[in-house]
Amino acid sequence: MSFEHPNSKGQNIRDVERAIMSRPAEHDSPKLDLDRMGMMLDLLGHPEHSFRVIHVTGTNGKGSTARMAEALVRAYGLRTGLYTSPHLERINERIAIDGKELSDEDFVDLYQQIEDFIAMVDNRFAQQGRAPMSFFEVLTAMAVWAFADAPVDVAIVEVGMGGRWDATNVLDGDASIIGPVDMDHMQWLGDTVEQIAGEKAGIIKPKSTVIVGAQPHEDAVMPIIEQAVREQGAPTLLRDGNELEVVSRMPAVGGQVATLRTPQGLYKDVPIDKFGEHQAHNALAALAAAETVIPVNGALDQDLVAEALSQVRIPGRIEQVRTSPTIIIDGGHNLNAAQSLRAAIEENYDFKQLVGVISMMADKQVEDYLGLLEPVLDSVVVTENSWKGRVMPAEDLERVAVRVFGPDRVVRRDRMPDAIQTAVDMVDSEDQTGVGYGRGVLICGSFVTAGDARTLLAERPNPDLAKPKAERA
Repeated sequence: MSFEHPNSKGQNIRDVERAIMSRPAEHDSPKLDLDRMGMMLDLLGHPEHSFRVIHVTGTNGKGSTARMAEALVRAYGLRTGLYTSPHLERINERIAIDGKELSDEDFVDLYQQIEDFIAMVDNRFAQQGRAPMSFFEVLTAMAVWAFADAPVDVAIVEVGMGGRWDATNVLDGDASIIGPVDMDHMQWLGDTVEQIAGEKAGIIKPKSTVIVGAQPHEDAVMPIIEQAVREQGAPTLLRDGNELEVVSRMPAVGGQVATLRTPQGLYKDVPIDKFGEHQAHNALAALAAAETVIPVNGALDQDLVAEALSQVRIPGRIEQVRTSPTIIIDGGHNLNAAQSLRAAIEENYDFKQLVGVISMMADKQVEDYLGLLEPVLDSVVVTENSWKGRVMPAEDLERVAVRVFGPDRVVRRDRMPDAIQTAVDMVDSEDQTGVGYGRGVLICGSFVTAGDARTLLAERPNPDLAKPKAERA
């Protein structure tokens, strides 16, 4: 980071966040391309060439897979950079070095180091009548610069959306992971699973080891991925269910234990600190990617693999944040995510009563999403998250929910704090023991919903309680 002139402009993290997030979305550009990112990397001297890359795409599981791969690489003593999106509570979450997100001060300093280069790109494209850098392009450039400056040995980079025209695709992945491909972001990626698969296969590069997760639409998706592998001349293709396998798995306290097979070896009884069969497959893809970039011949050390995967924390992905009653937060917003969430709840919990608190974006498959969760929810409280420009109004969501659940199982609260409190009151009123056993609240429907809920439910220390009673105001 910059030590000569740290924060010479006196900006704080909120100033920088507003400056970045006020920029247009990448997909709002009338022409999707990598031109702005290409110019930015030219100006910076191509820092992306200084580290190896694990590049992760897919409709679901990208963030989980990326975090697992990062933990595995770091367990071997290599310096890591991790770039994920979206952030749930703080913009700093998106960029981490050696497993730790950037501090407010380092994030501000990082932005100021490349701010003049951003202006140069904006000016050049304005002269051509073209859009300025998007907020995601700026964040991606910041991540690449931070990783080169650290310097890291391996960067684990999650695609923002799609793949082919995503800002991260200026990187050449040593390992290119394509997780499950399903219907999402259709207005930008295409309205068939084949079109979406074509966009995601765009991250495959000539020197990539291509790792493909279990595919819910295998017959449609795999020919497209395999064609991209041939066209790019990628040397290795590893497919979940073929070269890669989840041999066995069983639920365990706080997660599961799985036996995973790669071409390099068999990893027996690996503890994975997340619920759900899908997370075992995410761990398998992460393991194959780690084998690609870690300079070790043959299988990785079993103990290091177990240690890494047993300690991965993935905020907002089937995350239990409270007990008595149990409160679970999940940011998944599409049908594949809803199926995984339902399966994980059915496998790992025995709820007598589960109340949903749901807020979704208006452009999602809302009715189908609710329909998948209906069998595990006794009732739902519909509400609105903080993204007012995209969120489905509570009254509209209420109408959809009534069609799925019936009027007697739907409650509407326009503000999320009221919705969460209502759901907790509903389960408390049915709890005769007073300990919350077997009763829970599931907050879901969007990563914005998950981030809002985590902020509202955060337990923060009260410094006043540490004072002697006489000093408390």
